[in-house]
Amino acid sequence: MIKKNLALSIVLALIFSGCGTMNENTSKNTDNNKETALNNKNTYNNSINKSSTDTKKVADTLKSKEKPFTPLVLSDTSSLSTKPIPWSWLYSARDNATLLSKYKGYGFGDTSKKIIYLTFDEGYENGYTASILDTLKANNVHAAFFVTKPFVTSNFKGVPNTTLLKRMKSEGHIIGNHSVHHKSMPKFKNENAFDAEITGVENAVNSIPGCKMSKYFRPPEGTFSELSLYYTQKLSYKSIFFTFAYQDYNADKQPNSEIAKATILKNTRSGMICLLHAMSKTNATILDSLIKDWKSKGYEFKTLDDLPN
Repeated sequence: MIKKNLALSIVLALIFSGCGTMNENTSKNTDNNKETALNNKNTYNNSINKSSTDTKKVADTLKSKEKPFTPLVLSDTSSLSTKPIPWSWLYSARDNATLLSKYKGYGFGDTSKKIIYLTFDEGYENGYTASILDTLKANNVHAAFFVTKPFVTSNFKGVPNTTLLKRMKSEGHIIGNHSVHHKSMPKFKNENAFDAEITGVENAVNSIPGCKMSKYFRPPEGTFSELSLYYTQKLSYKSIFFTFAYQDYNADKQPNSEIAKATILKNTRSGMICLLHAMSKTNATILDSLIKDWKSKGYEFKTLDDLPN
């Protein structure tokens, strides 16, 4: 199915690739600013802690359906190409289908049904992940969040991002791997250096009580080589690309909400692996109506654990 559908899926669905006013200087206003900052922090803290005992019950019922596989192990990798390939319709779909099939890579899922696999990239926190989690919970949709190590180890407004990661896991979402440094993976030709980019994030996530990283890897920039795909599957990871992505990743130049939603809906296809960036204000704003529109059109949501072998 991968060979038959890759060209059509990418050509049709992929658009762009990619992961107050000033107060017077008085003591009174300084005190007000401190109080406002404290209130903002408390508001954010309360939001990300909306996970309840109900969500823990949900997580208990969502036992991992991740399908392990036996990695391909070669005694000699000198014949594997190190040429970087950008994830785009511009290169040969046939060649790419062969590579993905051989090394457990996915650009889309089951195209025979109206299924969407919703995924989010998390390079850094911008204050919208909690809202996204709220929306997913309200609509009973489970997604995958691909995190970098800086996301795992950082905080937003004084609140550790580990709180968000715990909530993702408790609410039944997949935590995927997006590398330590978010660099093009074909650059890491040395296997130990390559492995460190993946295991560094995995170890950081797995050290958080209640969290466990799933064996899904999203290559930064959507760039890969035959060697990088091989190294990835040798670590028992599946490479997850995307059927659709758009320019939502610039915090200072966010797309118009109406145009963004229309673009996403126009390019929705069966079996679509949809990539959205969680740092996007636009995505957080349109997500609820987007999910409702998808459902009204007959689409259902599956997780990466449901991807066909």
